[in-house]
Amino acid sequence: MHFSFQYTKVWIPDPDEVWRSAEIIKDYKEGDKSLHLKFEDDTIYEYPVDLKTNQLPFLRNPDILVGENDLTALSYLHEPAVLHNLKVRFLESNHIYTYCGIVLVAINPYEQLPIYEQDVIYAYSGQNMGDMDPHIFAVAEEAYKQMARDEKNQSIIVSGESGAGKTVSAKYAMRFFASVGGSASETNIEEKVLASSPIMEAIGNAKTTRNDNSSRFGKYIQIGFDKRYHIIGANMRTYLLEKSRVVFQAEDERNYHIFYQLCASASLPEFQDLALTCAEDFFYTSLGGDTTIDGVDDADDFEKTRHAFTLLGVKESHQMTIFKIIASILHLGNLEIQAERDGESCSISKQDEHLNNFCRLLGVEHSQMEHWLCHRKLVTTAETYIKPMSVQQVMNAKNALAKHIYAQLFNWIVEHINKALHTTVKQHSFIGVLDIYGFETFEVNSFEQFCINYANEKLQQQFNSHVFKLEQEEYMKEQIPWTLIDFYDNQPCIDLIEAKLGILDLLDEECKVPKGTDQNWAQKLYDRHSSSQHFQKPRMSNTSFIVVHFADKVEYQSDGFLEKNRDTVYEEQINILKASKYQMVADLFHDEKDSVPATPTVKGAAPKISVRSARPAVKAANKEHKKTVGHQFRNSLHLLMETLNATTPHYVRCIKPNDEKLPFKFDPKRAVQQLRACGVLETIRISAAGYPSRWSYHDFFNRYRVLMKKREISKNDKKLICKTLLENLIKDPDKFQFGRTKIFFRAGQVAYLEKLRADKFRAATIMIQKTVRGWLQRVKYRRMRDAAITIQRYTRGHLARRLADHLRKTRAAIIFQKQYRMLRILHAFQKIRNATITIQAFTRGMFVRKIYHKILLEHKATIIQKHARAWLARKQFLRFKCAAVVIQCYFRRMKARQELKKLKIEARSAQHLKKLNIGMENKVVQLQRKIDDQNKEYKHLNEQLSALTSTYSADVEKLKKELEQYRQNRGDSNQLVNLRKEIESLRLELENAHSERKIIEDTYDKEKDLLQKRVSDLEEENALLKQEKEEFNNRILCQSEDEFAQDTVKENLLMKKELEEERSRYQNLVKEYSRLEQRYDNLRDEMTIIKQAPGHRRNPSNQSSLESDSNCPSVSTSEIGDTEDAIQQVEDVGLDKAAMDMTLFLKLQKRVRELEQERKKLQTQLEKKKSQVKDRQELESENKKLKNELNELRKTIVDRVTQNNSSNDIQDSYTLLLNQLKSANEELEVRKEEVLILRAQIIKAAQQKDAGKNMDSNINTYTSWPNSDKHVDAEDAIEAYHGVCQTNRKTEDWGYLNEDGELGLAYQGLKQVARLLEAQLQDQRREHEEEVETLKTQMETLREEMEKQQQAFFQTLQLPPEAQVEFGIQQEITRLTNENLDFKELLEKLEKNEKKLKKQLKIYMKKVQDFEATQATAQTERKRHELTRQVTVQRKEKDFQGMLEYYKEDEPLLIRNLITDLKPQTVSATVPCLPAYILYMCIRHADYINDDQKVHSLLTSTINGIKKVLKKHNDDFQMTSFWLANTCRLLHCLKQYSGDTGFMTQNTAKQNEHCLKNFDLTEYRQVLSDLSIQIYQQLFKIAEGMLQPMIVSAMLESESIQGLSGLKSMGYRNRSSSMVDGDNSYSLDAVIRQMNTFHSILCDQGLDPEIIQQVFKQLFYMINAVTLNNLLLRKDVCSWSTGMQLRYNISQLEEWLRGKNLQQSGAAETVEPLIQAAQLLQLKKKTSEDAEAICSLCTSLTTQQIVKILNLYTPVNEFEERVTVAFIRNIQANLQERNDPPQLLLDYKYMFPVLFPFSPSSITMDSIHIPASLNLEFLNEV
Repeated sequence: MHFSFQYTKVWIPDPDEVWRSAEIIKDYKEGDKSLHLKFEDDTIYEYPVDLKTNQLPFLRNPDILVGENDLTALSYLHEPAVLHNLKVRFLESNHIYTYCGIVLVAINPYEQLPIYEQDVIYAYSGQNMGDMDPHIFAVAEEAYKQMARDEKNQSIIVSGESGAGKTVSAKYAMRFFASVGGSASETNIEEKVLASSPIMEAIGNAKTTRNDNSSRFGKYIQIGFDKRYHIIGANMRTYLLEKSRVVFQAEDERNYHIFYQLCASASLPEFQDLALTCAEDFFYTSLGGDTTIDGVDDADDFEKTRHAFTLLGVKESHQMTIFKIIASILHLGNLEIQAERDGESCSISKQDEHLNNFCRLLGVEHSQMEHWLCHRKLVTTAETYIKPMSVQQVMNAKNALAKHIYAQLFNWIVEHINKALHTTVKQHSFIGVLDIYGFETFEVNSFEQFCINYANEKLQQQFNSHVFKLEQEEYMKEQIPWTLIDFYDNQPCIDLIEAKLGILDLLDEECKVPKGTDQNWAQKLYDRHSSSQHFQKPRMSNTSFIVVHFADKVEYQSDGFLEKNRDTVYEEQINILKASKYQMVADLFHDEKDSVPATPTVKGAAPKISVRSARPAVKAANKEHKKTVGHQFRNSLHLLMETLNATTPHYVRCIKPNDEKLPFKFDPKRAVQQLRACGVLETIRISAAGYPSRWSYHDFFNRYRVLMKKREISKNDKKLICKTLLENLIKDPDKFQFGRTKIFFRAGQVAYLEKLRADKFRAATIMIQKTVRGWLQRVKYRRMRDAAITIQRYTRGHLARRLADHLRKTRAAIIFQKQYRMLRILHAFQKIRNATITIQAFTRGMFVRKIYHKILLEHKATIIQKHARAWLARKQFLRFKCAAVVIQCYFRRMKARQELKKLKIEARSAQHLKKLNIGMENKVVQLQRKIDDQNKEYKHLNEQLSALTSTYSADVEKLKKELEQYRQNRGDSNQLVNLRKEIESLRLELENAHSERKIIEDTYDKEKDLLQKRVSDLEEENALLKQEKEEFNNRILCQSEDEFAQDTVKENLLMKKELEEERSRYQNLVKEYSRLEQRYDNLRDEMTIIKQAPGHRRNPSNQSSLESDSNCPSVSTSEIGDTEDAIQQVEDVGLDKAAMDMTLFLKLQKRVRELEQERKKLQTQLEKKKSQVKDRQELESENKKLKNELNELRKTIVDRVTQNNSSNDIQDSYTLLLNQLKSANEELEVRKEEVLILRAQIIKAAQQKDAGKNMDSNINTYTSWPNSDKHVDAEDAIEAYHGVCQTNRKTEDWGYLNEDGELGLAYQGLKQVARLLEAQLQDQRREHEEEVETLKTQMETLREEMEKQQQAFFQTLQLPPEAQVEFGIQQEITRLTNENLDFKELLEKLEKNEKKLKKQLKIYMKKVQDFEATQATAQTERKRHELTRQVTVQRKEKDFQGMLEYYKEDEPLLIRNLITDLKPQTVSATVPCLPAYILYMCIRHADYINDDQKVHSLLTSTINGIKKVLKKHNDDFQMTSFWLANTCRLLHCLKQYSGDTGFMTQNTAKQNEHCLKNFDLTEYRQVLSDLSIQIYQQLFKIAEGMLQPMIVSAMLESESIQGLSGLKSMGYRNRSSSMVDGDNSYSLDAVIRQMNTFHSILCDQGLDPEIIQQVFKQLFYMINAVTLNNLLLRKDVCSWSTGMQLRYNISQLEEWLRGKNLQQSGAAETVEPLIQAAQLLQLKKKTSEDAEAICSLCTSLTTQQIVKILNLYTPVNEFEERVTVAFIRNIQANLQERNDPPQLLLDYKYMFPVLFPFSPSSITMDSIHIPASLNLEFLNEV
């Protein structure tokens, strides 16, 4: 079989780019000597082929696979494919992380990227490895999840060469653990773990040529977790500190950071004693040249280091000692050593400043240190010698001492860090983070590089075995036959180094030889290992040797190996340091007896390490046989490997992209060198040796279903379908294997399948193109044929229309001729006819005029006759008229005299006097009112006149001042002369102007004609300009209006935003308070468990919890209690916890006592005021009697008038009326006396006002009458007493005087009585003349009494405050009567309960004593009307007042039955929010009886009970929503019935009767509002926990639109070993069903619609944030098909919103970023126009999000082009003006500020029924 290689892309080796892409342009046949290639720049190249090996170049992967986030997902697995994939992801997509199987490859970007924020940690937390884009957080989450699931310790191994970013990667991993596994206690151990990083970087990191912050030691940090997987502690082990850096640095390198930080802060006052200057002045810090690093502030870093020391608990004294030791090392390096003449000895000057500082800082003897720095002691068996040293020997000893001091200090710091991170809690498991140096090779490699590469050999061996093991487990899990895979084993190289007589053994042996040298050791290596394949000898050197490592060959220089391995320090110098006067300095070196000096390994301070070496502990060596550095390092490395082997490792390989430290620059040579060294290519080779490509059956079926036949797809077994397809497509059965859940492919097979799939698509495309093109041609032909037919049709129509037009015009011409001839003859006829008619008219007119003149003359004669006859008739009529008038006058005079006599007689009668009196009375009243009005108007006019007078006088004064000023400013009389001269000159000028004017007029007349035309043109032009000006003005006006509107909208939006931010901050505080309260409860529970005290322990009081909730200590006067209660609370919660709150308790107690005293004072004053008002009741009773008698009087008068039958009845009624009037007058006199008494009381109340300022408010309160709507203060009452009643405010109060018309009716009744009496007197005079005089006397008496009564009424009219008092007394009587009835009913109930009777009697005792007289009267009335009173009481019991009464001891039972034990199902069939209504009715009753303790206790218990229920059911959505609805309803009830007019606008009259009367519960409303916020946040937390796991699967992964999943390019995903078997996928229907459940529960609980809208707005925001964050972190879902799927899912959610009538909630707006992201995935991404369209469309996405999506965008097949880098740069350029935040991900935990709008209820309290199922029988309806 022959395969065509033409157009195949391959990889060719290249010296510059390592690998170069090319395309075969000529088919290759076996035996050809070369390949004909074409590079990407169209260069032709012939690649030679070795005929012996027939090795062809590597094949390139299809473009569809380029940019995969897992290198093992590539079809062709080899070095060029790996390098190219990393390069594309790094440069084009700016992705620094890539998976390579179990390895995370991290490329250092040399730039700060926004991918490590807290929201990114939240995004990766809980996700499976492979579900999201590669990230260090994904590896950390995988380790954390495996630890929790498998209960096995984990390790994260971070390796790479210097500058690759190992330390940063390890730091971010620890930060992830600190975030997701935060400590459960207050120790904040995670902060201490993170705080250790600045310290270790300061003392262990330095600037090198490759890295500005290179770690010069290895470390392994174990982070310990408890059983709940919270961080409890940590432990650090360090390896191989580079001590030589302390005394030597290469060019452009620095010493450890701590030296430069200390020098930068030397000017601080506390460091003056260190005698430090700048770093350039010290030898140990200036060897490398430049002492600064660009962008690094050493002083600022030093402050961070000191802060970290403090956070870890290092004392200030120890910190100063540390800094002294570091400063002493710098002074030691500056010692000046002077050589003696013999050259064999040297000395140090005693005046050497640096030696003095060195000795002073370390606290050692100056003379001894000076001596032993220049001498050494030689000990033999016989004697001891002291030998001087040469200058070079002293320098070596000095450097060795400096290195040893620094190493010991380093170990001490690490030890104390471990102590700070140590915990006594038992460690359940741990995660280790290994930050260790990678493979190193330099031009000169010494002992340090040898140890580093030895450690990497060990780690590589462990890595290879682990990868091999995972591959084997994968095959066994999938039940695939296992075949041995050959992989590189570096055990021989390790044996060369560490085996018996290996390199390290020979090195240790040579160190023991007294005269051992590096050359001798090298020679032994040559002799021993020359036959080893991993050891080589250089040709040109006898002191070097080459070790063939797994990564590369490394040549080591043997010079210095022995010295570094021995690490010799003279014992005499150490002894001097041991004798230091500073204890810490002495302790650094005293530990040498127990631990080997200069050991680089700190065996952790934590005693509990779960992994221990199985080997026996090495015995402590003596001074002569101490351990070498190599031996120590080998032991610590063995311990590390044992630890790693006992854990599950996770690998992070850091790659340095370039040596220039430039951001996003990729050097292929350096990258491939590190890939070979770090084992990534070895992983690739192992994977490629087996079956690297793995597809699940579902994904394979969806991807390659196009290669199947229709009859095969119809089968239900997808596994069988896939097997059949592969057996048909791939004939070699070894190329694939069928596993249990996956299909395994050899390398290249996926590419082959992709090629077949592309060919199938290409064939289908050709078929579609052929069909479409044929259809287009047919359509074109039909279009041309239809066009020809149309042209013919229009042409023929045109000819026909032209013929018709000709015929029409011919016919019209004939008609025109006919009509014209007819008109001409007609006109001639009409002329003749008109002439004839004219002649006839003139003739007839002449005859008619003659007849008219004749008739006119006759008519005038007739008129003259008529006037003459009329004059004669009038003259005769006047004569008769005068005679008749004279006769009438005489007759009328006679009749008038007769009438006058009759009127005089009638004027003397009583009836006439009666009518006159009626008129006069009305006039008197009117005149009195008019006088009052005129008095008011007169006063008003006087006030206006006085105001005008003052204004006028002010104006006069002002004018006078101006006149004087004018006179002063007036000049002398010369001004008049000057003015005359000016007038003359002006006249001359005027005459000249006249002459000139004449000339101009002449010129004007001449030019007028010429300019007139131009003027008209200009006028027209001016009109046009005016029109344009008006248009421009209108436009400007519109624009200004638009700008003003826009500014207004912006200001409104800004204010709304500020309001939302303020509300959000407040609710965040509420949330934080809730969290702290929960934490306090947890701590209290833990303390209870720790104490384990027997018996019952009292919980903290409800009062304190309420105080913490409301923050309003003035709600009640007994919230905390006395000092003994506070002490008892302290004992309950523990002395340690209570110590912080004791001051607060004492302050609150003091404040409560002050409020208690103030309350008692107010109560005393209230009782006094009540005693002052007690006399009102007597007045009320008397007034009531008077009104009853007036009514009886009116009724009697009416009856008697209608029943006027006999004189006896009249006499009886007359007598009755007289008696009643007499009694009424007596009652009026009594009433006057009572009014005077009341006046005296008012004056006394006014005088008490001045007693003290503290009582002002109380007096003002009680001087307002209880049931009056108008407020009258004390001063007004006094003015009323003195008769000052003309003010406007008092005239308003007069309306109460005659409000019910009683006085007017009484007045009219008295007048009717007078009239009736007058009528009776008239009758009696006619019938009984003997009784006339008696009746007259009685009538006069009645008149006098009536006048007195009228005077009393007028006085009442002039005293409006007394009238107001009367009205108030009447209302008070009504209220007291009702209260007495209620009181009687209450007494009947209280007789059953003696205890409650006593309590109620105490409350009303004062009132009973004050109203004894009234009570006696009331009892008498009750006995008199006993039957009526009993009926009334029975009716009141049937009328429920909307109040519930309970006993104080039943309150816990009420809370338990109504809150704690209540289930929402119990009240599901009743009124929504029934518990809230019941609680309010109980509160209302407590308010009604004025029991503030009961109100306070009930509300406090309610709030605490709700909190207890919510804490118990913290994951129950129904219960939480139920109490959210009830809490909000209780809050609304307290508002609706508070009495505030703002909340009562929608109340009915019945609801207004249910308002609270005595207490203002505003502060409790705030407490309930805060509680509602907490419940809302808990509700959303529950909903979030239920909905969040569904979101990603439903929105991004489920196949809502069938067939789109086949367009997705599914790679090697879901590789996480922590995944649980099973399908956890969700569809969009599941999300909608869940939201339907939420919505139905919220509606069933009666929650306000506004709150429901806010809940779903928050849920939709979470859906948007979670989905968008996953989209931004997953490359596999950033495709066109996902965009279409996502848009469809969003439309379904929007449809759901419309179906639930939630479109006004703003939820749809929250998903706008997701909608734009979906549109961005579907838009074209090629031209600049596309870029502009994207920028204008994606307004809700930030620039980083848009660029991230474009970088992640993956074509669904090879026919779609990738997004080019140039297009992305174009997008970035267009979006530069945006001020977007740098944050990439959305904060899905963000919560919108919740609002609880006031929603009054239409339910009245008396209509609520309490079901028996609530077990509230102890509640009594009032």
